[in-house]
Amino acid sequence: MYGLIVEGHFDSSHFLADYQGKCENLHGHRWHVVATLTSMALKAEGDERDMVMDFSAAKAAVAKACAALDHRLLVEEGTLAEETLAALAREGFSVLALPFRTTAENLAHHLFYELKRAGLPVACVEVDETPNNRAFYQETPHSTRTLYSRYS
Repeated sequence: MYGLIVEGHFDSSHFLADYQGKCENLHGHRWHVVATLTSMALKAEGDERDMVMDFSAAKAAVAKACAALDHRLLVEEGTLAEETLAALAREGFSVLALPFRTTAENLAHHLFYELKRAGLPVACVEVDETPNNRAFYQETPHSTRTLYSRYS
């Protein structure tokens, strides 16, 4: 098996609703993303001959997926009142409501499927919440649960 590892990052804030601890409060991270791309064979023809894929294309796809989350308040849908969301919007804050709890595990899952939808041969996505804490998602033959229907 052949593989590439491409890294990216994004800065965002979030909180964990219904969590008993410091992370229930609004806080931010510089999230570090590591995408592992694999292939059983290298491409046989064209510009990408003898490659899993072009590093430039892989880096661009990872950067695009990270940019969609960058410098935003990531909010699990239904955890903030509509009035709060409206007030944040009026003040010019960039809020992204996601249909899942914004844990590192779920962000790894989300980014995995964003890269897969972009056509990358993604095998695993790791997301560092801090320099010492990393979560990952990798698909297995028995993976059936997805965070929301667009990945089903």
